Amino acid sequence: MTFNQILNRLLTPRERMNWEASLARNAREYPKGTDLVREGERPAALRVVLSGWVQKYKQLPDGRRQILALVLPGQPCDLDLFTVVRTDHSISAIRRVTVAEIGRQEATALIEQCPNLAMVLGWSEIVAAAVQREWTINIGQRSAIERVAQLMCEIFARQRGVPAAGGGECDFLLTQWQLAEATGLTQVHVNRTVQELRRRCAVELRNLRLHIPDFAQLARLAAFNPAYLHLGEADLVAERVGPLFGRIDRS
Repeated sequence: MTFNQILNRLLTPRERMNWEASLARNAREYPKGTDLVREGERPAALRVVLSGWVQKYKQLPDGRRQILALVLPGQPCDLDLFTVVRTDHSISAIRRVTVAEIGRQEATALIEQCPNLAMVLGWSEIVAAAVQREWTINIGQRSAIERVAQLMCEIFARQRGVPAAGGGECDFLLTQWQLAEATGLTQVHVNRTVQELRRRCAVELRNLRLHIPDFAQLARLAAFNPAYLHLGEADLVAERVGPLFGRIDRS
């Protein structure tokens, strides 16, 4: 389930209008490689990716970097604005991105005007935590080929869903170096692994696109279970939160 799907299901038309107006009003472009947030800074805005990809990462003093998460279009980066005094990670643009940066005063007013928005933002953090747990398993327990295959399956599923049969293609904006930083491997190891996946599953990475001819085959290799992404659960979420937060007024 994408962030926009849960927005459509839980926000009223008026709330959705206010949300989209705020995103448009606060849109800002960043070139490739630019840090939107640096570790240790005071959170200044609620950030939502409108186009392009951003990465959350931490960097060691010697320059080694671990990518912690990928944020795709339509998703908020995090809720640090409301929760911490200083950020504990950095956020940067993988390619050229457009990001809405909603300042504290406007973000607070927006949540007051759109009561259902708090549910949506809370849901996004729950799913982000589920994805983070899967990334921990990926680095801690999977082999190199399983790690890369898992990440490919996740990126495909987050954009296209899980196909009932066959496969398809999707955006894949990571370089092999960034793929290494996301999987805890060396760039040389990633290169060899991608070649092995091409041989075994006919997977192709070209022109910033990922081509997977047989998604089920790649998923079996990765032991990929998409349950942690909570795809297609918008209606169920709406049914569950209704009794807790009261009826969602659709006016």
